[in-house]
Amino acid sequence: MTSAKPPSEIARETLKLLAARRLAPSPDNYQALYEEVGGTRSTPQFPAGPLRQILRVMPCQTPGQKRQAELLEKAIEQQDWSMLQNVFVGYAKLGLAPAPVPPVQGTNVEHLPRALAQNLGRLVQNTLPALGEDDSRIHELATQLIAFLHQPTPPVTTAEQMLGNFSYRLSFAAEDQAAIRQSLLGLLRLVFENISALSIDDAWLHGQAEALLTASTPPLTLRQLDEVQQRLKDVIFKQSEAKDRSVQAQSQMRELLATFIERLAQIDESSSSYSEHMESCAGRIGQATELKEIMPLLEEVMAATRSVALNSRLTRAELQDLRERAEATHQEMDLLRQELDRASIQARHDPLTGSLNRKGFDEAIGREVARARRQGKPLCLALLDLDNFKALNDRLGHEAGDDALKHLVQVTREVMRPQDQLARYGGEEFVLILPDTALAEGVKAMERLQRELTTRFFLNEKERVLITFSAGVTQLEGDDHADAIRRADQGMYLAKRSGKNRVLAA
Repeated sequence: MTSAKPPSEIARETLKLLAARRLAPSPDNYQALYEEVGGTRSTPQFPAGPLRQILRVMPCQTPGQKRQAELLEKAIEQQDWSMLQNVFVGYAKLGLAPAPVPPVQGTNVEHLPRALAQNLGRLVQNTLPALGEDDSRIHELATQLIAFLHQPTPPVTTAEQMLGNFSYRLSFAAEDQAAIRQSLLGLLRLVFENISALSIDDAWLHGQAEALLTASTPPLTLRQLDEVQQRLKDVIFKQSEAKDRSVQAQSQMRELLATFIERLAQIDESSSSYSEHMESCAGRIGQATELKEIMPLLEEVMAATRSVALNSRLTRAELQDLRERAEATHQEMDLLRQELDRASIQARHDPLTGSLNRKGFDEAIGREVARARRQGKPLCLALLDLDNFKALNDRLGHEAGDDALKHLVQVTREVMRPQDQLARYGGEEFVLILPDTALAEGVKAMERLQRELTTRFFLNEKERVLITFSAGVTQLEGDDHADAIRRADQGMYLAKRSGKNRVLAA
């Protein structure tokens, strides 16, 4: 409040009062009389020095005391009287039980409105599932508070006290739960990193592990966790399938090798026996003196030769069969490796950009359409296509084109909301699912993405390359999402025809 008197007049009257009241001319007395004459009140000086002395001697052993000490230090730095008051109240409540204060009979007690009390009770009830079961004290406080709020006319003063006690305890429980979630997320990422480190020779599995690391990067949403779960299911299934088939193929190869070695041994044994037999016959022929003694020996040689020839043919046929089976097993193992390389196409994410692929898009849009219909909220789709992408590929090469697609996806993830989902629809075409978004809002969101993309140049070997896109946006109105895609595609085509780097509603 500003005084109507000029400062010089207020100063003269202040000096007269000092003399009349025979007060010492100290700064405090002069200020008090000056404010009295002028009818003003100055803001009291914040006692930062004394408060810091108090802070140095205050106990800080328990978590509650440490938290209050931190708040006190913050209040001193900001010179905030209201925060300072809350800190002292918090210190006073440390260790106190929330005993409800009964209303005094015969006095006018203010009561909470019934609707407000019921909403507060539901709020407390809905908070508890997120806190776990470790802190029994906060559940006890919540039970008492809910029972109190369900009374017909709960007093306001008692409600303030009980809510204060509950919120104070809730702050510690929330911090504990946040630390637990952070630790669990760290462990999860450590598992993904180890999967990636152990899968150097498996391109598909390595790519999936990298995508899992990206998907588990905070801040997390329920949709991201669902994606992580689906990815893990893919990885576990493919690992199990590959392991079973690989073990089976290795077992077949071992059996074939053992049979092959056995047949070689038989050939060697037959050859040795045939040689010994021939040497014996040759010696007997050399000792024969008549033709009639030679004829039986020749027949014996011919029979042994026919037997060896027949055995050789059979063995050769068996070896040929073994060779064909070995080649078939080898081809099966190659097919298995190729199948795992193609598995990323069958999974839910594009291996190049990490965005959803067609299969992942179909699943995501199915969930979002069902949710939009259930909740009665709008849902938009945006189909975007990079401008002049073929020219970029021709000039800079396909590797630069791939990097440009990754750049687009990265910027989109940073600019769009966490609940917006991006899918690679084919080549340089992408689809954005925009939940809880009307058509006009969807167009503005895509225009915002365009502006942001023009400020973030794509770097290719120190060359700054401007990337733009044309997009069509449409809102689903109870129709099939395939029809919505067709409408968005028409809008995108018109945007291209209108000069590119544009967004049109369809």
